[in-house]
Amino acid sequence: MNDKIACSNCKERLCLHKVPIFSALDNEDMIKVSKLITHKDFKKGEFIFREGDKLEALIIINEGSAKAVKYTSEGREQILHVFMEGDFFGEKYLLTNETADYSVEVLRNVKSCMLMKDSFTELLHKYPKIAIKIIEVLGNRMGQLESTIKSMGVRNVNSRICELLLEYGKLYGKKVPDGTIITLPLSREGMANYLGIARETLSRKFGALEDDGIIKSVGNKHILILKEDELKLQSGLEI
Repeated sequence: MNDKIACSNCKERLCLHKVPIFSALDNEDMIKVSKLITHKDFKKGEFIFREGDKLEALIIINEGSAKAVKYTSEGREQILHVFMEGDFFGEKYLLTNETADYSVEVLRNVKSCMLMKDSFTELLHKYPKIAIKIIEVLGNRMGQLESTIKSMGVRNVNSRICELLLEYGKLYGKKVPDGTIITLPLSREGMANYLGIARETLSRKFGALEDDGIIKSVGNKHILILKEDELKLQSGLEI
């Protein structure tokens, strides 16, 4: 883990432009906010924080990715969420003074922006647009969580896998001539964990989707969606 450096001294002084919650600010205000931000780097496999820790900063992913996880009494990992570039976390603990009820582990080397508690409170008062953006993001996150819970309770495994691929396509996909190429934020094992199914089940379902010409695996980290409408049909979502 590298030492913190001030945002105003980093090579990408206005890297905050990449962060959605600051997108409503003009350049002048962006420069003022950057003076309150520090940066910290984390390596793959490192924990940004662990369950039970006391957080003192809002943490924003500037580059890389990380997963929010909880562990059962048997030591089994349950993935709650994947944080990608522009995502933030820790706001709940700054507002409530509670300790963290999940851990965050780095998936791909992370460059983070950190906003300490006092500065975070100051920004919410000084820039209402930031507070509104945070509320919007939290609302979207809650909607995704409710959708996931509902999906796990009433839908079959195949439809849940198809829906997850569609969601990944929307968040991490890039349009190419043959369809949409997705850079997967999780390993196959991580995806199975997130869905609450066995790795073998996921592999079998992926194989069936490939046999039907709906998707194509491109190495271990990419999937090409060839027939999006068919994937939506199998997911149970409206086309």
